[in-house]
Parts: sequence; C-alpha cells; structure tokens
Amino acid sequence: MTKNLQIPKPSKKEIKYYLKLWDSPQNYNYSLQESSLKKLFTKTHPFNNDLDDVLVKVCTLNQLYSIQIRKIFGLAKHIVSLNIDVDLKNNNPDLVGRIASGHKIHISKKAKESYLYSFATKYCSHHKPTIYPIYDSYVGKMLIHYKESDFNFR
Repeated sequence: MTKNLQIPKPSKKEIKYYLKLWDSPQNYNYSLQESSLKKLFTKTHPFNNDLDDVLVKVCTLNQLYSIQIRKIFGLAKHIVSLNIDVDLKNNNPDLVGRIASGHKIHISKKAKESYLYSFATKYCSHHKPTIYPIYDSYVGKMLIHYKESDFNFR
C-alpha cells in the first residue's frame, strides 16, 4: 500500500529540514493555526466544564482540521458530561477513548454511533501535546509505511 512512497529514513537531518520547512513563510497559515489552537486550549479556555468553552474548541477543531462533524453541539455536551479535567491533569490514557465513543454523532449525512478517535486525539493533544499524540489517516499511513519498510527501528 505504501511501498511506492519515497519517504526517507527519519534522522536528525530530516527532522531539522522539516522543522525549518514548518517555520518557513509558505507554511505561515499552518503554524498560525497551531499557535491559535494552543492559545485557545491552554490559555483562553483551558477547562472543559462549561459548554460554551467546549463548544468553541470543538467548532474550531472541526473547522481547522476539516473533520466534517456536522452536529457538534452533541459532541460538546458529551465532552462536558465526562468531566475530563481531572483525567487531563492526571494524564489518563483512557481519556481519548472516553471522548471518542459513547454518543450519537452526525458525520457527513449519516447519523450513526461513531468512534471519533482522530478527533479525540486532537482534542486531548491540544490540551497536552506531549502526553496525547495526534492520530489521523496521515499518521496511520506513515505507521504502515514504517512497519512495511526495512528501517528496523528496534
């Protein structure tokens, strides 16, 4: 599936290259997006017990990451109902799964019980990025690529 990708082996040189690229003027929108999210989640609305605060964060993530959750109000209510601030403070690894499941949500035009793992990782990560890594389809593709490669990271 990912065999045709020309992805170099990770190294300090590659990391420095991509950090420099990230900070370049052509990526200004992305870096501004991330700094705005950091301010929103850690300074402006760091807690998750007020529906107004959570709704702003859910809407912003939905828009900036193009997640396409249509009815976000139910998701925001779900997050508030979980009382997640203690779990965030204690770095509870089960928190992502608790946010990701347990409610009806509308994605695109289909109403169904959904497991919003990617969204939940983003929500938690923007509170504590060193504890909760973001997972999405791009990360999944890279993990498959490295698993199938002969880089041998053991």
